[in-house]
Amino acid sequence: MKEVKIALLGLGTVGSGVYELLEKNGDFIKEKLGVKPIIKKILVKNINKKRDIKVDKNKLTTNINEILEDKEISIVCELIGGIEPAKDYVLKCLKKGKEVVTANKAILAQYGDEIWKEASKQKRFIGFEASVGGGIPIIKTLKEALIGNQINSIIGIVNGTTNYILTRMLENEMSFKEALKEAKKKGYAESDPTLDINGMDSAHKISILASLAFGFYIPISQVYVEGIENIDPMDLRFAKDFGYIIKLLAFARKVKDKIEVRVHPTLIPQDHVLASVRLNYNALYISGDFVGDILLYGLGAGGKPTASAVVSDIVDAIEYSYLKKEPFIKYPFTLKNIYYKIKPIEEIEFRYYFRFSAIDKPGVLSKISGILGKYKISIASVVQIGRHKKRGSVPVVMLTHETKEKQVIKALKEIDELDVVTAPTKKLRILN
Repeated sequence: MKEVKIALLGLGTVGSGVYELLEKNGDFIKEKLGVKPIIKKILVKNINKKRDIKVDKNKLTTNINEILEDKEISIVCELIGGIEPAKDYVLKCLKKGKEVVTANKAILAQYGDEIWKEASKQKRFIGFEASVGGGIPIIKTLKEALIGNQINSIIGIVNGTTNYILTRMLENEMSFKEALKEAKKKGYAESDPTLDINGMDSAHKISILASLAFGFYIPISQVYVEGIENIDPMDLRFAKDFGYIIKLLAFARKVKDKIEVRVHPTLIPQDHVLASVRLNYNALYISGDFVGDILLYGLGAGGKPTASAVVSDIVDAIEYSYLKKEPFIKYPFTLKNIYYKIKPIEEIEFRYYFRFSAIDKPGVLSKISGILGKYKISIASVVQIGRHKKRGSVPVVMLTHETKEKQVIKALKEIDELDVVTAPTKKLRILN
Protein backbone atom coordinates (compact mmCIF):
# COMPACT_ATOMS: atom_id res chain seq x y z
CA MET A 1 0.00 0.00 0.00
CA LYS A 2 1.26 3.46 -0.90
CA GLU A 3 1.30 5.54 2.28
CA VAL A 4 2.30 9.03 3.31
CA LYS A 5 3.19 9.53 6.96
CA ILE A 6 1.72 12.55 8.72
CA ALA A 7 2.16 14.19 12.12
CA LEU A 8 -0.39 16.26 13.98
CA LEU A 9 0.65 19.02 16.34
CA GLY A 10 -2.27 19.14 18.76
CA LEU A 11 -5.19 16.84 19.48
CA GLY A 12 -7.86 19.33 20.49
CA THR A 13 -11.15 19.91 18.71
CA VAL A 14 -9.62 20.27 15.24
CA GLY A 15 -6.85 17.71 15.75
CA SER A 16 -9.39 15.15 16.92
CA GLY A 17 -11.55 15.93 13.91
CA VAL A 18 -8.63 15.36 11.52
CA TYR A 19 -7.74 12.09 13.25
CA GLU A 20 -11.34 10.85 13.01
CA LEU A 21 -11.69 11.90 9.37
CA LEU A 22 -8.51 10.13 8.27
CA GLU A 23 -9.38 7.01 10.29
CA LYS A 24 -12.83 6.87 8.72
CA ASN A 25 -12.11 8.05 5.17
CA GLY A 26 -8.43 7.18 4.68
CA ASP A 27 -9.22 4.33 2.28
CA PHE A 28 -11.76 6.53 0.49
CA ILE A 29 -9.05 9.16 -0.04
CA LYS A 30 -6.66 6.45 -1.28
CA GLU A 31 -9.17 5.38 -3.92
CA LYS A 32 -9.24 8.93 -5.25
CA LEU A 33 -5.57 9.79 -4.83
CA GLY A 34 -3.75 6.48 -5.05
CA VAL A 35 -2.03 7.23 -1.75
CA LYS A 36 -3.26 6.73 1.81
CA PRO A 37 -2.49 9.35 4.48
CA ILE A 38 -1.39 7.72 7.74
CA ILE A 39 -0.96 9.57 11.03
CA LYS A 40 2.30 8.37 12.57
CA LYS A 41 2.83 10.84 15.43
CA ILE A 42 0.73 13.33 17.40
CA LEU A 43 2.25 16.03 19.59
CA VAL A 44 0.31 16.53 22.83
CA LYS A 45 0.93 18.18 26.19
CA ASN A 46 -0.17 15.17 28.23
CA ILE A 47 -0.09 11.63 26.88
CA ASN A 48 -2.28 10.28 29.71
CA LYS A 49 -5.07 12.85 29.36
CA LYS A 50 -8.56 11.39 28.94
CA ARG A 51 -9.85 12.02 25.44
CA ASP A 52 -13.16 11.62 23.64
CA ILE A 53 -11.52 9.63 20.86
CA LYS A 54 -9.51 6.43 21.05
CA VAL A 55 -5.91 6.93 19.95
CA ASP A 56 -3.00 4.49 20.09
CA LYS A 57 -0.75 5.91 22.83
CA ASN A 58 2.30 4.81 20.84
CA LYS A 59 1.43 7.58 18.39
CA LEU A 60 1.47 10.27 21.08
CA THR A 61 4.54 12.28 22.01
CA THR A 62 5.36 15.36 24.03
CA ASN A 63 8.64 15.92 22.19
CA ILE A 64 8.56 17.92 18.94
CA ASN A 65 11.99 16.57 18.01
CA GLU A 66 10.53 13.08 17.53
CA ILE A 67 8.54 14.58 14.66
CA LEU A 68 11.22 16.92 13.31
CA GLU A 69 13.86 14.15 13.14
CA ASP A 70 11.58 11.44 11.74
CA LYS A 71 12.41 11.26 8.03
CA GLU A 72 9.32 9.13 7.32
CA ILE A 73 7.05 12.01 8.32
CA SER A 74 6.70 14.24 5.29
CA ILE A 75 3.63 16.33 6.27
CA VAL A 76 3.02 18.13 9.56
CA CYS A 77 -0.34 19.66 10.53
CA GLU A 78 -0.03 22.50 13.04
CA LEU A 79 -3.29 22.58 15.00
CA ILE A 80 -2.26 23.94 18.40
CA GLY A 81 -3.14 27.60 17.72
CA GLY A 82 -1.68 30.73 19.27
CA ILE A 83 1.62 32.35 18.34
CA GLU A 84 4.26 30.41 20.21
CA PRO A 85 5.35 27.68 20.06
CA ALA A 86 3.25 27.30 16.88
CA LYS A 87 5.31 29.73 14.80
CA ASP A 88 8.58 28.15 15.94
CA TYR A 89 7.33 24.67 15.11
CA VAL A 90 6.08 25.68 11.66
CA LEU A 91 9.41 27.28 10.71
CA LYS A 92 11.39 24.31 12.06
CA CYS A 93 9.24 21.86 10.09
CA LEU A 94 9.78 23.83 6.88
CA LYS A 95 13.54 23.95 7.47
CA LYS A 96 13.52 20.19 8.03
CA GLY A 97 12.00 19.74 4.57
CA LYS A 98 8.47 18.88 5.67
CA GLU A 99 5.28 20.14 4.04
CA VAL A 100 3.13 22.11 6.47
CA VAL A 101 -0.62 22.46 6.89
CA THR A 102 -1.92 24.96 9.45
CA ALA A 103 -5.27 26.16 10.74
CA ASN A 104 -3.60 29.01 12.62
CA LYS A 105 -4.88 32.40 11.43
CA ALA A 106 -3.02 34.29 14.19
CA ILE A 107 0.49 33.36 13.06
CA LEU A 108 -0.39 33.95 9.40
CA ALA A 109 -1.88 37.38 10.12
CA GLN A 110 1.16 38.44 12.16
CA TYR A 111 4.04 36.47 10.64
CA GLY A 112 2.64 35.15 7.37
CA ASP A 113 5.20 36.95 5.22
CA GLU A 114 8.09 35.32 7.09
CA ILE A 115 6.44 31.89 7.04
CA TRP A 116 5.51 31.92 3.34
CA LYS A 117 8.96 33.20 2.35
CA GLU A 118 10.57 30.39 4.33
CA ALA A 119 8.31 27.85 2.60
CA SER A 120 9.30 29.30 -0.76
CA LYS A 121 12.99 29.26 0.17
CA GLN A 122 12.82 25.62 1.25
CA LYS A 123 10.61 24.70 -1.74
CA ARG A 124 8.00 23.35 0.65
CA PHE A 125 4.22 23.38 0.46
CA ILE A 126 2.20 25.26 3.05
CA GLY A 127 -1.58 24.91 3.21
CA PHE A 128 -3.87 27.15 5.23
CA GLU A 129 -7.41 26.52 4.01
CA ALA A 130 -8.59 25.89 7.57
CA SER A 131 -7.34 29.27 8.82
CA VAL A 132 -10.45 31.09 7.55
CA GLY A 133 -14.07 29.99 7.44
CA GLY A 134 -13.83 26.46 8.85
CA GLY A 135 -15.16 24.16 6.14
CA ILE A 136 -15.96 27.00 3.70
CA PRO A 137 -13.44 26.71 0.81
CA ILE A 138 -12.59 30.41 0.65
CA ILE A 139 -8.79 30.09 0.33
CA LYS A 140 -8.93 27.76 -2.66
CA THR A 141 -11.68 29.89 -4.17
CA LEU A 142 -9.43 32.95 -4.11
CA LYS A 143 -6.23 31.12 -5.10
CA GLU A 144 -7.69 28.93 -7.81
CA ALA A 145 -11.32 29.35 -8.88
CA LEU A 146 -11.15 33.17 -9.04
CA ILE A 147 -7.54 33.53 -10.17
CA GLY A 148 -8.64 35.15 -13.42
CA ASN A 149 -10.53 37.88 -11.59
CA GLN A 150 -9.45 41.11 -10.04
CA ILE A 151 -11.20 41.04 -6.68
CA ASN A 152 -13.12 44.20 -5.94
CA SER A 153 -14.34 43.34 -2.46
CA ILE A 154 -14.83 40.68 0.18
CA ILE A 155 -17.46 41.28 2.84
CA GLY A 156 -17.94 38.56 5.38
CA ILE A 157 -19.35 37.25 8.61
CA VAL A 158 -16.30 35.24 9.64
CA ASN A 159 -16.85 34.68 13.35
CA GLY A 160 -19.59 32.31 14.44
CA THR A 161 -19.43 33.28 18.12
CA THR A 162 -20.30 36.93 17.56
CA ASN A 163 -22.92 36.08 14.95
CA TYR A 164 -24.59 33.70 17.38
CA ILE A 165 -24.60 36.32 20.14
CA LEU A 166 -26.06 39.06 17.93
CA THR A 167 -28.70 36.69 16.56
CA ARG A 168 -29.85 35.66 20.03
CA MET A 169 -29.81 39.24 21.31
CA LEU A 170 -32.07 40.35 18.47
CA GLU A 171 -34.43 37.40 18.08
CA ASN A 172 -34.80 36.48 21.76
CA GLU A 173 -34.23 39.89 23.37
CA MET A 174 -31.28 38.59 25.38
CA SER A 175 -28.65 40.78 26.97
CA PHE A 176 -25.08 40.50 25.71
CA LYS A 177 -24.06 38.57 28.85
CA GLU A 178 -26.96 36.14 28.54
CA ALA A 179 -26.24 35.43 24.88
CA LEU A 180 -22.53 34.94 25.56
CA LYS A 181 -23.27 32.56 28.43
CA GLU A 182 -25.53 30.49 26.17
CA ALA A 183 -22.89 30.47 23.39
CA LYS A 184 -20.33 29.07 25.85
CA LYS A 185 -22.76 26.45 27.09
CA LYS A 186 -23.43 25.24 23.53
CA GLY A 187 -19.74 25.21 22.65
CA TYR A 188 -19.97 28.11 20.19
CA ALA A 189 -17.71 30.32 22.33
CA GLU A 190 -14.36 29.59 23.94
CA SER A 191 -13.94 29.76 27.71
CA ASP A 192 -12.06 32.99 26.98
CA PRO A 193 -13.91 34.53 24.03
CA THR A 194 -11.97 37.82 24.07
CA LEU A 195 -10.53 37.53 20.55
CA ASP A 196 -13.98 36.76 19.15
CA ILE A 197 -15.81 39.52 21.02
CA ASN A 198 -13.25 42.28 20.38
CA GLY A 199 -13.08 41.51 16.66
CA MET A 200 -9.46 40.30 16.54
CA ASP A 201 -10.37 36.81 15.32
CA SER A 202 -12.22 38.34 12.38
CA ALA A 203 -9.32 40.74 11.81
CA HIS A 204 -6.84 37.86 11.58
CA LYS A 205 -9.03 36.22 8.95
CA ILE A 206 -9.62 39.30 6.80
CA SER A 207 -5.89 40.04 6.92
CA ILE A 208 -5.27 36.69 5.23
CA LEU A 209 -8.09 37.07 2.71
CA ALA A 210 -7.11 40.63 1.79
CA SER A 211 -3.51 39.54 1.25
CA LEU A 212 -4.63 36.82 -1.14
CA ALA A 213 -7.19 38.97 -2.91
CA PHE A 214 -4.94 41.97 -3.56
CA GLY A 215 -1.59 40.29 -4.03
CA PHE A 216 0.55 41.73 -1.24
CA TYR A 217 0.93 40.93 2.44
CA ILE A 218 -1.39 42.91 4.71
CA PRO A 219 -0.50 42.25 8.37
CA ILE A 220 -2.97 42.44 11.22
CA SER A 221 -1.44 45.75 12.31
CA GLN A 222 -3.00 47.41 9.24
CA VAL A 223 -6.54 46.17 9.92
CA TYR A 224 -8.97 48.54 11.66
CA VAL A 225 -10.84 46.62 14.37
CA GLU A 226 -13.93 47.14 16.51
CA GLY A 227 -15.79 44.37 18.35
CA ILE A 228 -19.33 43.85 19.58
CA GLU A 229 -18.77 44.29 23.32
CA ASN A 230 -20.61 47.63 23.33
CA ILE A 231 -23.64 46.58 21.28
CA ASP A 232 -26.82 47.16 23.27
CA PRO A 233 -30.14 45.34 22.63
CA MET A 234 -31.62 48.81 22.24
CA ASP A 235 -29.44 49.40 19.16
CA LEU A 236 -30.52 46.09 17.64
CA ARG A 237 -34.17 47.08 18.07
CA PHE A 238 -33.71 50.58 16.67
CA ALA A 239 -31.77 49.21 13.70
CA LYS A 240 -34.57 46.74 12.99
CA ASP A 241 -37.14 49.55 13.10
CA PHE A 242 -35.12 51.35 10.42
CA GLY A 243 -34.96 48.17 8.30
CA TYR A 244 -31.47 46.97 9.26
CA ILE A 245 -29.74 44.05 11.00
CA ILE A 246 -26.49 44.55 12.94
CA LYS A 247 -23.69 42.11 12.10
CA LEU A 248 -19.97 42.04 12.84
CA LEU A 249 -18.59 42.34 9.30
CA ALA A 250 -15.09 42.01 7.93
CA PHE A 251 -14.27 44.09 4.85
CA ALA A 252 -11.53 43.97 2.23
CA ARG A 253 -12.33 46.50 -0.50
CA LYS A 254 -10.37 48.06 -3.35
CA VAL A 255 -11.38 51.65 -4.05
CA LYS A 256 -9.32 53.15 -6.88
CA ASP A 257 -5.68 52.97 -5.75
CA LYS A 258 -6.37 52.23 -2.08
CA ILE A 259 -7.44 49.25 0.00
CA GLU A 260 -9.85 49.23 2.92
CA VAL A 261 -9.31 46.41 5.44
CA ARG A 262 -11.54 46.66 8.48
CA VAL A 263 -13.73 44.85 11.00
CA HIS A 264 -16.61 46.49 12.85
CA PRO A 265 -20.30 46.10 13.70
CA THR A 266 -22.36 47.25 10.71
CA LEU A 267 -26.00 47.91 9.94
CA ILE A 268 -26.97 45.98 6.81
CA PRO A 269 -30.36 46.11 5.04
CA GLN A 270 -32.73 43.33 6.06
CA ASP A 271 -33.02 42.19 2.44
CA HIS A 272 -29.24 41.87 1.98
CA VAL A 273 -28.07 38.27 1.60
CA LEU A 274 -25.79 38.53 4.65
CA ALA A 275 -28.71 39.59 6.86
CA SER A 276 -30.10 36.05 6.68
CA VAL A 277 -26.91 34.47 8.06
CA ARG A 278 -27.92 33.43 11.58
CA LEU A 279 -26.47 31.86 14.70
CA ASN A 280 -22.99 30.30 14.33
CA TYR A 281 -22.89 30.27 10.52
CA ASN A 282 -20.37 32.21 8.43
CA ALA A 283 -20.74 33.70 4.96
CA LEU A 284 -18.43 35.49 2.53
CA TYR A 285 -19.76 37.78 -0.19
CA ILE A 286 -17.14 38.20 -2.91
CA SER A 287 -17.18 40.53 -5.90
CA GLY A 288 -14.87 39.98 -8.88
CA ASP A 289 -14.59 41.97 -12.08
CA PHE A 290 -15.66 39.02 -14.29
CA VAL A 291 -17.40 36.55 -11.98
CA GLY A 292 -19.61 39.23 -10.46
CA ASP A 293 -20.99 38.57 -6.98
CA ILE A 294 -20.83 35.16 -5.30
CA LEU A 295 -21.66 33.89 -1.83
CA LEU A 296 -19.94 31.17 0.18
CA TYR A 297 -21.89 29.97 3.21
CA GLY A 298 -21.46 27.34 5.89
CA LEU A 299 -20.22 26.45 9.36
CA GLY A 300 -17.19 28.58 10.04
CA ALA A 301 -15.79 26.61 12.96
CA GLY A 302 -16.01 23.29 14.77
CA GLY A 303 -14.00 20.11 14.65
CA LYS A 304 -15.55 18.42 11.65
CA PRO A 305 -15.90 21.38 9.23
CA THR A 306 -12.37 22.58 10.02
CA ALA A 307 -10.97 19.05 9.77
CA SER A 308 -12.46 18.86 6.28
CA ALA A 309 -10.44 21.93 5.29
CA VAL A 310 -7.26 20.57 6.89
CA VAL A 311 -7.55 17.30 5.00
CA SER A 312 -8.04 19.12 1.70
CA ASP A 313 -4.64 20.73 2.32
CA ILE A 314 -3.15 17.38 3.30
CA VAL A 315 -4.21 16.04 -0.09
CA ASP A 316 -2.54 19.03 -1.81
CA ALA A 317 0.60 18.41 0.24
CA ILE A 318 0.59 14.73 -0.76
CA GLU A 319 0.34 15.70 -4.42
CA TYR A 320 3.33 17.97 -3.96
CA SER A 321 5.55 15.78 -1.78
CA TYR A 322 4.68 12.28 -3.02
CA LEU A 323 3.23 12.72 -6.49
CA LYS A 324 5.69 15.55 -7.24
CA LYS A 325 3.08 17.97 -8.54
CA GLU A 326 3.90 21.64 -8.24
CA PRO A 327 1.57 23.55 -5.88
CA PHE A 328 -0.92 25.69 -7.75
CA ILE A 329 0.57 28.86 -6.31
CA LYS A 330 3.93 28.48 -4.56
CA TYR A 331 3.79 31.86 -2.89
CA PRO A 332 0.34 33.42 -2.56
CA PHE A 333 1.42 37.05 -2.95
CA THR A 334 2.58 37.03 -6.54
CA LEU A 335 1.82 40.55 -7.74
CA LYS A 336 5.30 41.88 -7.09
CA ASN A 337 4.76 45.16 -8.94
CA ILE A 338 1.40 45.98 -7.37
CA TYR A 339 1.01 47.61 -3.99
CA TYR A 340 -1.98 49.59 -2.79
CA LYS A 341 -1.98 51.97 0.13
CA ILE A 342 -4.19 51.07 3.05
CA LYS A 343 -6.89 53.69 3.43
CA PRO A 344 -7.18 54.86 7.05
CA ILE A 345 -10.62 54.61 8.60
CA GLU A 346 -10.70 58.40 9.07
CA GLU A 347 -10.70 58.91 5.29
CA ILE A 348 -13.52 56.46 4.51
CA GLU A 349 -17.04 57.72 3.89
CA PHE A 350 -19.96 55.96 5.57
CA ARG A 351 -23.57 56.45 6.39
CA TYR A 352 -23.99 56.36 10.16
CA TYR A 353 -26.33 55.34 12.95
CA PHE A 354 -26.04 57.60 16.01
CA ARG A 355 -27.76 57.07 19.33
CA PHE A 356 -27.50 60.06 21.65
CA SER A 357 -28.45 59.93 25.33
CA ALA A 358 -29.89 63.37 25.99
CA ILE A 359 -31.92 65.23 28.56
CA ASP A 360 -35.50 65.59 27.30
CA LYS A 361 -36.03 69.31 27.14
CA PRO A 362 -36.59 71.91 24.42
CA GLY A 363 -33.61 72.83 22.23
CA VAL A 364 -31.60 69.62 22.67
CA LEU A 365 -32.22 68.33 19.15
CA SER A 366 -31.34 71.70 17.63
CA LYS A 367 -28.02 71.77 19.54
CA ILE A 368 -27.08 68.30 18.30
CA SER A 369 -28.15 68.92 14.71
CA GLY A 370 -26.38 72.28 14.75
CA ILE A 371 -23.05 70.65 15.56
CA LEU A 372 -23.61 67.95 12.92
CA GLY A 373 -24.35 70.67 10.39
CA LYS A 374 -21.18 72.51 11.38
CA TYR A 375 -19.19 69.44 10.28
CA LYS A 376 -21.27 68.95 7.12
CA ILE A 377 -22.99 65.81 8.40
CA SER A 378 -26.41 65.55 6.77
CA ILE A 379 -29.24 63.90 8.70
CA ALA A 380 -31.41 61.36 6.85
CA SER A 381 -33.77 60.21 9.63
CA VAL A 382 -34.45 61.03 13.29
CA VAL A 383 -36.35 59.23 16.05
CA GLN A 384 -36.70 60.76 19.50
CA ILE A 385 -38.29 58.74 22.29
CA GLY A 386 -40.11 60.73 24.96
CA ARG A 387 -39.30 60.11 28.61
CA HIS A 388 -41.47 57.99 30.86
CA LYS A 389 -40.17 59.57 34.06
CA LYS A 390 -39.95 63.17 35.10
CA ARG A 391 -36.19 63.03 35.06
CA GLY A 392 -33.56 61.16 33.15
CA SER A 393 -32.20 60.95 29.63
CA VAL A 394 -33.88 59.64 26.51
CA PRO A 395 -32.47 58.12 23.31
CA VAL A 396 -32.29 60.24 20.19
CA VAL A 397 -31.49 58.10 17.14
CA MET A 398 -30.30 59.47 13.81
CA LEU A 399 -29.28 58.02 10.48
CA THR A 400 -27.01 60.16 8.30
CA HIS A 401 -26.05 60.48 4.69
CA GLU A 402 -22.47 59.65 3.69
CA THR A 403 -19.70 61.60 5.35
CA LYS A 404 -16.07 61.03 6.23
CA GLU A 405 -15.21 59.35 9.50
CA LYS A 406 -12.88 62.15 10.54
CA GLN A 407 -15.76 64.63 10.43
CA VAL A 408 -17.86 62.32 12.57
CA ILE A 409 -15.10 61.94 15.15
CA LYS A 410 -14.84 65.72 15.54
CA ALA A 411 -18.60 66.24 15.69
CA LEU A 412 -19.26 63.54 18.27
CA LYS A 413 -16.45 64.78 20.49
CA GLU A 414 -18.12 68.20 20.57
CA ILE A 415 -21.61 66.75 21.05
CA ASP A 416 -20.53 64.53 23.93
CA GLU A 417 -19.22 67.58 25.75
CA LEU A 418 -22.68 69.21 25.76
CA ASP A 419 -24.25 69.47 29.22
CA VAL A 420 -27.50 68.03 27.83
CA VAL A 421 -25.80 64.80 26.67
CA THR A 422 -25.54 62.26 29.49
CA ALA A 423 -23.47 59.44 27.96
CA PRO A 424 -21.04 58.88 25.08
CA THR A 425 -22.78 58.69 21.72
CA LYS A 426 -23.22 55.25 20.18
CA LYS A 427 -21.87 55.24 16.62
CA LEU A 428 -22.37 52.42 14.13
CA ARG A 429 -21.60 52.38 10.42
CA ILE A 430 -24.13 51.44 7.74
CA LEU A 431 -23.25 49.19 4.79
CA ASN A 432 -22.85 51.34 1.68
